[in-house]
Amino acid sequence: MTTALQPNIPLKTYRFFFDFDLPLKLPKFAGSAWRGAFGTALKKTVCVVRNTPCNECMLKSSCAYSYVFETPPPDNTEKMRKYNAAPHPFVLRLVDGKNQSKSQYALDLTLFGHAGRFFPYLVYALQRAGLEGIGGHRQIFSLKTIVDMSDADNRNIIYEDGKLTQNTCAASPEIPAMPAHITINLLTPLRVKQGGKNVSHTHFSFGAFFSTLLRRISMISYFHTDTPLETDFAALTAQAKNTEFSTQQLSWYDWTRYSSRQDMEMNMGGLVGKLQLDMQGLEKFWPYLWLGQWTHLGKGTSMGLGAYSIQMTSLSNDTIVV
Repeated sequence: MTTALQPNIPLKTYRFFFDFDLPLKLPKFAGSAWRGAFGTALKKTVCVVRNTPCNECMLKSSCAYSYVFETPPPDNTEKMRKYNAAPHPFVLRLVDGKNQSKSQYALDLTLFGHAGRFFPYLVYALQRAGLEGIGGHRQIFSLKTIVDMSDADNRNIIYEDGKLTQNTCAASPEIPAMPAHITINLLTPLRVKQGGKNVSHTHFSFGAFFSTLLRRISMISYFHTDTPLETDFAALTAQAKNTEFSTQQLSWYDWTRYSSRQDMEMNMGGLVGKLQLDMQGLEKFWPYLWLGQWTHLGKGTSMGLGAYSIQMTSLSNDTIVV
C-alpha cells in the first residue's frame, strides 16, 4: 500500500431526486431521518444472516451494510484499535432551498473510496427507504433520477426510469489555486469536542477546527482508500494552534433528534455561522480545507452535520468561487 503526502480521497457525489406529496413534513435538518431509514432499508436488502449482531457475523468483511453503516476496523488495523467503528464511508447532505424545486426533493450522497463498489445496493436502499416513508410522518418519496455531480461541467443522469447506467471512476476533488482570503460558511451544526465537551462559539478556534478536520481526512484515507495520508501531523497541528480566524460570526443552534436505536431523544446542537481566514502563510492547510467541503467534520457527519462551503476572495476582494 502506497501513501499520499497530500490529502487524496477518491469520491463521488450523487444527487437523488424524489417526487413527494406537498406539504413537506420533514424537519429542517432531516439527515438523521434519512440516515435511519437508509440504514434500515440497506440491512433488509443485504442481510442474509438474521438475528446475528454484525460484529459476530462471518460475512461482516464482505457485507455492504456492515461496511457502510457499522464500519468495523479491520483486524490488522494500526489505527483506532480500541474503537468499535471507523468513520463511515459516506455523507448524506440535504440540498439547500435555493437548489430545491417545489415538485422534487433533492438529497446528495457522497461516497468515499472503496464504498463505491456498493453503489447499486445503496441506490436500491435509498429508493426503498423513500417508499417506506421518512420521518415521524412516514412521508413517501419516490426516486425518479440520480445525477452524477462530480464533474461540474458534465453532470450526467445515471439513473432514470428504474435503470442505472455504468458509473465512472471516483477521483479526489481538484484543489484550486489558494486565494488571499476565504469565508467558511457552516451550513449545518458543527459539533467539535475537546476534553469531552462540545466547543462553544466563545471558545472555538482555528486549531479546534483544523485538528478535527485533519483527523477525519486522515481516518477516511486510511480506512477507505489505497493511499493513507502520510504527513507531519504534529507540525500541522502546532501551526494550526497558532493560527486565528480573522473574524468569527458563530452561534449555537440547538436541536434534538429521536434515536430509535437507543430509544431516546438526543441533543445534536452545534455551531452555525461564518468564519473568515486570511490565507497568507497557510499554504499547507489549503488542500485540507478545500477537501473538507466533501468530507464534513465533527460529530454526525454521515447524517449531514458539520457541512461547510468555502467562498474565495482575491486581494481586490472580488469573489472568485462560492
